[in-house]
Amino acid sequence: MSGEAKRLNGLPEAVGAYTIWGFMPLFFKQLQGISPVEIVAHRVMWSVLLVLAILWARRSLHEFLTAIRDPRTRRFMIASTTLIAANWLIYIWAITNQHILAGSLGYYINPLINVALGVLFFSERMNRTQLIAITLAAAGVLVLASESLASIWISLSLAGSFGLYGMVRKMAPVGSLPGLACETVLLLPFAIGYALWAHLYDPTPGFGYSPYTDAFLIAGGAITTIPLLLFASAARKMPLSTLGFVQFIGPTIQFMLGVFVYDEPFTRAHAICFALIWSAVAVFCLDGVRRSWAARVAQQAA
Repeated sequence: MSGEAKRLNGLPEAVGAYTIWGFMPLFFKQLQGISPVEIVAHRVMWSVLLVLAILWARRSLHEFLTAIRDPRTRRFMIASTTLIAANWLIYIWAITNQHILAGSLGYYINPLINVALGVLFFSERMNRTQLIAITLAAAGVLVLASESLASIWISLSLAGSFGLYGMVRKMAPVGSLPGLACETVLLLPFAIGYALWAHLYDPTPGFGYSPYTDAFLIAGGAITTIPLLLFASAARKMPLSTLGFVQFIGPTIQFMLGVFVYDEPFTRAHAICFALIWSAVAVFCLDGVRRSWAARVAQQAA
């Protein structure tokens, strides 16, 4: 297989994963009026069943059991569980409260947050181009914060929680699917407890309200697991530098949905902020292309 073919191997799975993540606002908008905590609770419960079923079908349940029994791995999983639960809760709250643009901005910022975390925690060196990208992104955040403090916390919280989650999962000695099984199983007692309380005492709509609502709450397990499986498959097949470009599909779709489908306010501060963020993304991607090209040239010369 040629070098270019290897770079593109896994591209369909990557595009599929980020496209699903991009269109998620359409899914969660169908659950408008339901508590975000209850949505997350059902997302956890139905994900547990699906993930464990997939592990059983793959005869890989032992990977999950080994991870959950190991004290060191379990500590990592508790940390990642806390971070991903916070990320899910903030994201769903944002979608159901007309803050899709803020969510989109958070996931545009996320790759730049990853670079900063690498510098802070893994002694990775930031080159001048990456510093320019992060400076442009920071300027965009400051512009939006000057006008919209009520929503900028959403973007920063999503970017920060998902960036830290990725960092913890990178350090945890467990695979993607067994790790998701650990996280959802650790959340399961809280999810079941809240779902029961909501069903018995919460007067607002929830599970049991209508077959339509129930179907979407149950489907939350698949909408959580399927893109993660696609992403894990893509990550094994293609270079992370190539995968880094594809990841901007998700927030771009969310941005288009927020502006053109749900008519969220798009102010001058939003325009300046996104212009700076897109400039940062362009600089970030160009740097990735440059480094990837240099690595290929060096490999061919070796």
